[in-house]
Order: sequence, then C-alpha cells, then structure tokens
Amino acid sequence: MADRTHAGQVATARRALRITVRGVVQGVGFRPFVYRIARENQIAGWVRNTSWGVEMAAEGEAAALDAFVHALRHEIPPLARIDALTIDEATPDGLREFEILHSEAQTGAYQPVSPDTATCADCLHELLDPADRRYRYPFINCTNCGPRFTIIEDVPYDRPLTTMRAFDMCPTCRHEYDDPLDRRFHAQPNACPVCGPHVTLMDADGRVLAERDDALRRVAALLREGAIVAVKGLGGYQLACDATDAAAVIRLRQRKRRPHKPYAVMVTDLEEVRRHAEIDEVEAALLGGPAAPIVLLPWWSGSSIVREVAPHMDTIGLMLPYTPLHHILLRDTARPLVMTSGNLSEEPIARDNDEALRRLKDIADYYLVHNRDIHSRYDDSVWFVAAGEAQPVRRARGYAPDPIGLPFEARPILAVGGELKNAFCLTRDRYAFVSQHIGDMENLETLEHFGETLALYRRLFRVEPAIVAHDMHPDYATTRYALEQPGEHVAVQHHHAHLAACLTDAGMPDEPAIGVIMDGTGYGLDGHIRGSEFLLGDARGYRRAAHLAYLPLPGGDAATRRPNRIALAYMQTLAAGDDLPPTLRGVSAAEVETVRTMIARGLNTPFTSSAGRLFDAVSALLGVCGDASYEAQAAIELEEVAQKDARSGDTALYEWETAPAGEAEGGGITA
Repeated sequence: MADRTHAGQVATARRALRITVRGVVQGVGFRPFVYRIARENQIAGWVRNTSWGVEMAAEGEAAALDAFVHALRHEIPPLARIDALTIDEATPDGLREFEILHSEAQTGAYQPVSPDTATCADCLHELLDPADRRYRYPFINCTNCGPRFTIIEDVPYDRPLTTMRAFDMCPTCRHEYDDPLDRRFHAQPNACPVCGPHVTLMDADGRVLAERDDALRRVAALLREGAIVAVKGLGGYQLACDATDAAAVIRLRQRKRRPHKPYAVMVTDLEEVRRHAEIDEVEAALLGGPAAPIVLLPWWSGSSIVREVAPHMDTIGLMLPYTPLHHILLRDTARPLVMTSGNLSEEPIARDNDEALRRLKDIADYYLVHNRDIHSRYDDSVWFVAAGEAQPVRRARGYAPDPIGLPFEARPILAVGGELKNAFCLTRDRYAFVSQHIGDMENLETLEHFGETLALYRRLFRVEPAIVAHDMHPDYATTRYALEQPGEHVAVQHHHAHLAACLTDAGMPDEPAIGVIMDGTGYGLDGHIRGSEFLLGDARGYRRAAHLAYLPLPGGDAATRRPNRIALAYMQTLAAGDDLPPTLRGVSAAEVETVRTMIARGLNTPFTSSAGRLFDAVSALLGVCGDASYEAQAAIELEEVAQKDARSGDTALYEWETAPAGEAEGGGITA
C-alpha cells in the first residue's frame, strides 16, 4: 500500500530487504562494492562483516532495489565469490543514508578466507610510476590483490587479527583505508614507505648491508654477479639465482642437495614467457591470473635459461612475478631468476627471519628480509595443461584455503592425508577445506608445519572434528597422529580414497563407477603394497576387481631411489634366462647377485602391484633413469621421452598379456 504525504499526494512505495551473503566476501573489496552500488541506486541502509559472512539492510524504491540486487549478483569484485545469497523482505525503518558498520564477531561462526593473490594491474601501474608515492614500494596492495591467508590469524578479517597490526597507518594511508570509495578501503595490509614494512639486505652472518630501495638495487646487482639470495616472499623464503648462469645454478644444486629435481623460473611477463617456452591461451590465462602459479610448459631449445635448471627435461616450470617485490627484482636484474623453495630437500619452507638465517646458512650468500611477519607457510602452486584442461600438481599459494564445494552436507571431519606430498582436509557443512601442500611427513619440521597449519584451519573455520579419517597404513606419521585425536576413527584404504575423491569432485559420490587408479603406494588388505587398482564401487564402498600382478620390491621403499634394482627384480621374475638388456649391463655383478638372493629368500622384499614401480622398471630398462635423486624422477623422465616421441610422431608398441580377473580383492593383470 502506498504511503501518503501530509500534502495528500501519493509517495513512491518503499521496500526494505535484509540480505546475507556467504562465500569469499571479506578482504576482497565486497563492502565498498556494496556501498558504491547502493549510492548509485539511491539505496539507504547498511552493510557489515560478520564471522559468518556479510549482511546488509537495504531500503529504497522497488525498481532501485531490483537494480541493486542485480548488481549484487552479477558485478561483484574480481576476487569475491558468492556461495549463498539470502534475500528476505523486511519492514522499512525510514533509513536515509547508506553506511558501512563495524564488523560483528559471532561465536562459532566461520567463512571462507581468500587466498593470497598476485599484484593487480592498478597496483603494478603505481609501483612502476615514478610520480606515485608508492613507486618501487615492495608491499603495495589493495582490496583486489596482495597477502591474505599468509597474514591472517583469525576471522573476521580485520587488521588487528593479522600480522599487519604491528604497523600504524600514516594519515594518508588511513584516509584511503577509511574512504568507502577508495580501492584501499579496509585493505588490511594497506601501507606505504612512510608507515609500512620495509626490506633489509643481510650477509650470511646476519649483518645489515643495506635497507629499503638501496637493498633492492644491491640484491639485483648481486644476482647478476652469480650470488644465491634468500628472499622473503609471501609464504616463506625462496632461494633465487640467475637462471642464465650455469655455475650459479649448479652451486645452488650442490648446496641445496638437489642434484636433479627441476627448479621453477620466474620471468617478467607473458612476452618473456614466449621467449622460453611454447604457450597456449589456457596456459597464458593460468600464468597471468590472480593465483599466478608455476605452469609446466614445453621448453624452447633456443631459451637463454640454462639446461642445468631442469636436467634431462624438455619441460620447464615458469611463473610470473606475483608480489611487488618480485616485480622490482625481475625488472632490476633484467633476466630470468630461479625462484625455488627456501629449504633443504624434503623440509618445509623457511618462514621467519631468524629461522631462515639458521636453516639456510649453508645455502644462501645473502638474505633479503623484511619485517612483516608470515603467519602461515605457503609454497608456490604448480599446474599443467592437458588436452586443453588445467590440472593441478601442487595446490598451495593462490588456491588454498579456498574450499571445494561438496554435493552433500558433511559432518565435521578431519582427513589427515598420506605420508608423501601431504595435504589434510577439514569438512563443515558443504565445504571441504583442503590445506596447502604440507610436504613429506618424514621429519620433525614437516610434522610441526602440519600441526601449526591444522590448528589454524580449525580456528579459522571453527571445526571440531567428530570423525578422524586416516590411511590404513599403520606406520604413517599421519595415522599415528589421527589415532591420538579424540573422536571416531575411520581407516580408509588408500585407493578407495582416490575413487571416492574423484566421484565427489564430479558431484556423484553415490553413483556406481569403475575406478582405475594408477598409483605408487597404497597399503593393501592382503598385506602387500598396492598401486594399480581396478575398483568397482562408489564413495561408500568398493570391490577390488583386478590389479597388475604382484612383483618383488627388493629393499622395499629404498628401491624407489634405485630403479635399476627394480628392473633387475622384474627381469629375474618375469624373463627367462640370465641375460640382461644392454641398459642394465652396467649394474655390478654383486648387485645382481644381491637382488637375486633377496628375492629367492624373501629378505626385505615385499610384493607390490604398483604402477609407479612399473614405470620405474620401464624407465631403467629403456636407459632413461637408473638412479633417482628425487621421488618419481624415473617416471617423470620417462614421460618426457614419451611426450617428445609423441610430438615428433614416433610411436612404440607395448604388448600386454592379461590374466583373468578374480573375485573381490583378487585377480590380476600380468605385464
């Protein structure tokens, strides 16, 4: 019914709405966006952050409210994501202005947290503009870019709950922060050279050599001279050196104890990427997107990046600068830079300044440190593109802790993950919060990283697990951890977990499927090591229909570093006679006899159906890789050969003899 004014004329009908939004809606410029579209449509009301999401009241003419809601649905900021939008009619309160209210904390409530994102175009323009007050400032950011997850300690996402609380904003930064129409409105890491963090250059003994812009220019000169510099980045330290200097790369390999595993390389922009690698539209979009991951690309033979960066490889991992600090270093050095995790092999990335000086003292010549604390360690993400589809290899910076949507309502569950390449998962409601890459659970530092990160996820997302799921393998560190936790314990067969994950990701967890899982290691119900499974079932259960034949693995897990030994074992088991192929004739007679004796007597020789070990054996038999210095090296280099042959049009024929499949938990396929 229309309201009537005192003059007796009919006033325009007003409506009121109460709106709640859930998703990635804090720290991404969502409230100033709401403020702007409210003013554009002459809407009165308010908006505020809560521990749950964002809520708002809106009053105005019906047509204006419709336009406001349309913009809310379709014009959100680039880093925002709406998972749920609820709109309820309300009684108008006669509001005449639109305000941004203070955040409201709610006990037990939670919301998704934005990952750290690469420097946006606006900030990059300011960074490179000599007339701008943030020219060459390595911590420039706004609501569309910059650190998020690595500095947050709790929700709601406000500056006092981040590591930026140590820096008081100057009047100019405070004005930006308080202005709803400024793109730095409530940008929690907002800072400038006057009031924000700064960089310092130190030598290997921790002595200060330079600060601020002088430190940046001196680091660039040191890198051009062949130095190895530990650089404090978003989620921890990186080790940098000139990727066109073979001596520097070899020196880094020796000090880092990483003789063969490929390094990632950072280059200035997409134009430079094309000077080093073949790249398509999907790969370009990945590289230049807000997550800015490492992308694996076919390597041009004419690239100036030295082959020591990725020995025996025709593929290279390239990435673009994703922080202002990286942009400055790449432009000042004017050459590609190796940018690899600041650690020794298999350890977590170093995070704090004192920790880096201690743990990297035998690797780095110099340290470029800064005084903004990192709350959560964060490695670079790695992706590749196959058949036009982007696929993750390692999910970390730029992606975690962005949740994966579930097709069902989940109880609070903690899944602790496996032993190698660990990542854990917490579920609540329809969200699965998969952690960033944690690493191999083989040393104390990684176990501590696991515990710290899990504590953060539980706090941010307010999860108290009722169920703790773990791998069936009794000796995994994650299994032992899970069994020490309160709640219901559920042991999950490794390869059924793969099938269940794929079905859930496809939104069909209860649909029957044939799961073909080609893997390296999985604890089997028969006591053997599994790794090539044909399962019939769904997310709730399965039947093992078939598998590759069980073959001996002399030395157990240690054999994965010696593919020649696996090839010998397979030859001795499957092939008649004592003749070895030419590729194995360099193996000593003593080792051949040792392998033969271990198999004959069953000494430390478990049996495995692992596809990974089959790849190892084939790689060794073809003379591709007989000794491995990192996990999956033999398979990776074998894949490189296969892809190279495929690109050149060469083909190879492999014959397989199949044995009939048996009952559940039985059957086999013999290579």
